[in-house]
Amino acid sequence: MAKLYFKYGTMGSSKTAQALITKFNYEERKMNVLFLKPSVDTRDGKTMVRSRVGLLATATVVPHEMNIYKLFSERTKLSQIDVIIVDECQFLSEKQVDELGQIVLDFDIPVLCFGLRTDFQTKMFPGSKRLFEIADSISEIKYICQCGQKASVNVRFDGNGRVMTEGEQVYLGGNESYVAMCRKCFQNIVKEQTGKDSN
Repeated sequence: MAKLYFKYGTMGSSKTAQALITKFNYEERKMNVLFLKPSVDTRDGKTMVRSRVGLLATATVVPHEMNIYKLFSERTKLSQIDVIIVDECQFLSEKQVDELGQIVLDFDIPVLCFGLRTDFQTKMFPGSKRLFEIADSISEIKYICQCGQKASVNVRFDGNGRVMTEGEQVYLGGNESYVAMCRKCFQNIVKEQTGKDSN
């Protein structure tokens, strides 16, 4: 019985590297992968997915309004698909997550989603929220804060190196804009900058 998997972690936790390694493992066994990424993720170009360790691959781009179930049905008319892998799945809509879940049920193929749980304000992304609600398997890709504790917060910095606590949920960036921290370090740095707790 195939499953809908959600593998989440903070920025820098090797989510994309693991997605690309998983893709390679399937392809090494001569299995066909439908590799997807939301269109909002343009950091490495429209169709490119690249990890911090240098792994890369091209992906099928999924606009916010695209019906993934329909896309999958059309692709299977051309060739067999053995697995779907999604990078940056937090940017999917709730409807698109439901479509992935329906593919698992109707076609009995695994769908593996890799992404963030929460944004820089520790609020869930819509795609991640829906995955927590319906995924058959949920696992955390752990990462370490500078203090040695488990990181759980994607801390966003502005151009002056100050922690941001307000702003748009989606802001594309890498190590220049984000650092993963534990909640205690996050609260301490916010308090240090503002004189107030982050809560």
